[in-house]
Formats: sequence, C-alpha cells, structure tokens
Amino acid sequence: MRLISWNVNGIRAALQKGFFEWLNRESPDVLCVQETKAHPEQLASDLRQLVRYHSYWNSAQRKGYSGVATFARSEPLRVASGIGVDEYDVEGRVLMTEHPGFKLFNVYFPNGGRGLERLDYKLRFYAAFLELCDTLHAQGERLIVCGDFNTAHRPIDLARPKQNQKTSGFLPEEREWIDRYLAHGFVDSFRTLHPEEAERYTWWMYMRNARARNIGWRIDYFMVSESLIPAVVDATIHSDVPGSDHCPIGLELDTERLPDAQA
Repeated sequence: MRLISWNVNGIRAALQKGFFEWLNRESPDVLCVQETKAHPEQLASDLRQLVRYHSYWNSAQRKGYSGVATFARSEPLRVASGIGVDEYDVEGRVLMTEHPGFKLFNVYFPNGGRGLERLDYKLRFYAAFLELCDTLHAQGERLIVCGDFNTAHRPIDLARPKQNQKTSGFLPEEREWIDRYLAHGFVDSFRTLHPEEAERYTWWMYMRNARARNIGWRIDYFMVSESLIPAVVDATIHSDVPGSDHCPIGLELDTERLPDAQA
C-alpha cells in the first residue's frame, strides 16, 4: 500500500503545474495534500478528473487559506474532520480517514513564523492534537500521522541549523514537541529507516535559488504508531517533483503485516 503526503501550497496553482499528470503517474493508494487554499466547489470541474479516487476535504472557513484533502482509491471505513477544538478546526487542519488496520491523519500543523501569538497557537495545536492521539493509542488504535509539521527536528534535518537556531521551525520549544510525539508512541518513519541520510529535505524557500542549491528543511513527516513499524516497507522523499515549495513524501506498507488488517 502506497501513501503519499504533499503540501501543495495551493491546489489550484498545483493543477496548473501538472498535478493530475503527476498523480496519474504515481497512482498512490492514498494521497494526502495540505495547504489546499481552496474549497471543493471551487474545483468542481477539475475534480471530475479524479475518477479513480474518493475525495474528502476539510477546508478553512477563510477562503484561500490552509485546508487539507485526502484522495483514496478504496473508500475509507470512516472519515472525520477536525479535532473538536473550534480555534483549530476553523482553519481546516486535520482530516482523518480510517483504513483496515490503521487510522490515517492528514494534518497541516500551524506555522509559527508570524510572531509570538502565532507561535503560541502552533504549540497549543501540537498539544491538543497529541492529546487526541494519546486517547486513541490508549484505546488500542494504530495511527499514521502525515503532513507538514512545520518543524525540523534535528540539525541533520535542515541545511543551516546554526543560522536558524532562533528561527521558527527550529526553535527549541518547537523541536521539543517532535520529541514528545516520539515519546508518546510514534516513530519518524523516514529517520528510522534512513538514520544517517543527510541533505534530504522537503521544503525550500522560493528565494535565493534555495531549491536548486538544496538549502532546505525536512519538515514533512510520516509518523507511525510503534505497533505499525513491522508493516513499514519504505519511507521516501521525492525531491525531484516540482510544483510547490514542498515536495511529496511517501510511505509504503505491507498490508499483510498490518495488525488486524483482515478484521
């Protein structure tokens, strides 16, 4: 089973840059996109091309901002939007689809770069979403959380760690939240499978030719419950795919190793 996550930085812009052609080539079983910046009714004619996918959206109340969407080849067992907290749910940041053997959360974590107020919002979102995950883990659920976490975890995860120690996205209090997720039953799939692989990034500034120079950050993740690790075959970064300031990331699962997948 192939899962892909991609912050497209505006799906309408991505459509003009070959999004559907790329999707047809890749044909993942599930695609999670973040920062859609659109409502599905704004894309009605375009979405008719998604004949092989069931599509689900959680858009922000504010048009042209935030939002997530999940496209699944097989209809999920259940779909749910948000986390039940209004101040986060109005921004359309979380979409859950349930599949045999796991619940998949497509998440666009807030960016903390707009000042202290927005940084506080980001950290509180980390806490609220982790509380939900803790509850589900306590109930025996197996989770995959994918998306733009907006934080690079370790110095290996960005090109210039020393220069960015006081930059949102690499602040100690932000990085600590990645530690907390890992301490609460999650595994960073890419770093677990590729522990020493450096210069593998998922986001680059549009300025200063950063992507061509590979001056980037790894801020997009597939976090999986520890109990799902036996089913993880590979975790990938598709840095050669254009169309956004982020690139797609992938997770491959062996469905035969998924706990209770046949239940």
